[in-house]
Amino acid sequence: MTDATIRIAILDMYNGEPNQGMRCIIDIINRFNHLVEFKVFDVRRNCELPEIKKYDIYISTGGPGNPLEGDGNWDLKYYAFIDALSQWNKENTVKKHVLFICHSFQMACKHFGLAEVTKRKDTSFGVMKVHKTEDGFNDPLYDGLPDPFYAVDSRDYQVVQPKLSMFRKKGAKIISLEKIRDHVQYERAIMAVRFSDYFVGTQFHPEADPISYIANLKNKERREKIIEMKGKTKFRDMLEDLLDEDKIYKTNETIIPNFLRIAINDLMKTRKMLSN
Repeated sequence: MTDATIRIAILDMYNGEPNQGMRCIIDIINRFNHLVEFKVFDVRRNCELPEIKKYDIYISTGGPGNPLEGDGNWDLKYYAFIDALSQWNKENTVKKHVLFICHSFQMACKHFGLAEVTKRKDTSFGVMKVHKTEDGFNDPLYDGLPDPFYAVDSRDYQVVQPKLSMFRKKGAKIISLEKIRDHVQYERAIMAVRFSDYFVGTQFHPEADPISYIANLKNKERREKIIEMKGKTKFRDMLEDLLDEDKIYKTNETIIPNFLRIAINDLMKTRKMLSN
C-alpha cells in the first residue's frame, strides 16, 4: 500500500444475514485490485462506520427489512455519516464517491427528501427490465448498457412520488424507472437516482451475477415462494434470463465497474492536479 492507493469502504447493511451480494461486490472490486484496497464495515449490527478522511470511495449495500426503521443508533449515525460526506464534497477539492444499492438507496432517497418510500403490494423478485430516462441516457453510469437493460430486483419497498421541486433544488436526477406495466394502475417506481456528480444509487442490484442468484434458489422455501408468486412458466423464463449474456451478465460487468472507473479516474486526476 502507498499514499497513492485508493481506498474503498463497503458499508454492510445486510444485518448479518447470509448473502451473495457481498461476494459479488468484492469480486467486482477485485477486478481493480492493482489500484485499490477495501474494508468492510458492519453498519447495522455493530454500528461500524469508516473515518471519512481515510477512504475515497463508498459502496453502501442492500439489506433486508424496512428502510424506514432503525434502532435509533446505527440509522442516525448512518444518516449523519452521509451528511458528513456531502459536506466534505462541498468543502474539499478531492471528492468522495458513493454508490447506494437497494436498501441504502431507499434510505438515501427518503433522507434527502426526494421521494416517498412505501411498501409494495407484493414482493418484487426476479430479473426485471429497467428503462433509462432521458437523463439516464446521458449518465456515464449506464455507458455500454442498452435500453431497456436487465437487472436483479429484490424488494418489498419502493421509491415513488418524486418531489420534483426537491430534485431541482438539489440538482438530482432520476436516471431509470421500473418496467412499464400497462395492465396495472400502480405508479412506476424509481430505479436509480443521480444524487450529485459524486453520489448515485440504484434500487436494483447491479452487483448480482447468475451464480449468486442461483445460490439463492437453492433455498427450497425461497424457490417455492418465487414459483407461487410467478408461476412455473415465468420461473423458467427467469432462469433462462440468468444465463443470457446480454442480461444479468451485462449489467454486472457494466454498472459498478463504470462507477469505480469514474471515481478512480476523478481521484487520480484531482490528486495529480494538486501535486503539480
